Amino acid sequence: QIQLVESGGGLVQPGNSLKLSCTVSGETFEFYAIGWFRQAPGKEREEVSCDAGIGGKTYYQDSVKGRFTISRDNTKTAVYLQMNDLRPEDTAVYYCAAGRTYHNKNFCPDESASWGQGTQVTVSS
Repeated sequence: QIQLVESGGGLVQPGNSLKLSCTVSGETFEFYAIGWFRQAPGKEREEVSCDAGIGGKTYYQDSVKGRFTISRDNTKTAVYLQMNDLRPEDTAVYYCAAGRTYHNKNFCPDESASWGQGTQVTVSS
């Protein structure tokens, strides 16, 4: 089973950028579906961006389209989320996940996925 560790969170002002990283160990994950999720206080966890790992299939939540970019480096077994033009509503704990299977509707890893422990992102002036 793979293990995932997120990093790169922090406190930023609105309009600034952050890049989250998720290092993956335990198995070769080249063909795994990967995803970034977030959970704000009092809200349910939601999908932010996912990559099926096959055929360049990606998904972005409407609110982050044009601002966030998901990427992966299979040689370094890492997953990234570049977040630009951050807004206060982006404040949440961000989690990465990876799995062998994914939901067809958004290419996000399904319930069998492995998860990281999360990293806090706070956008505030």
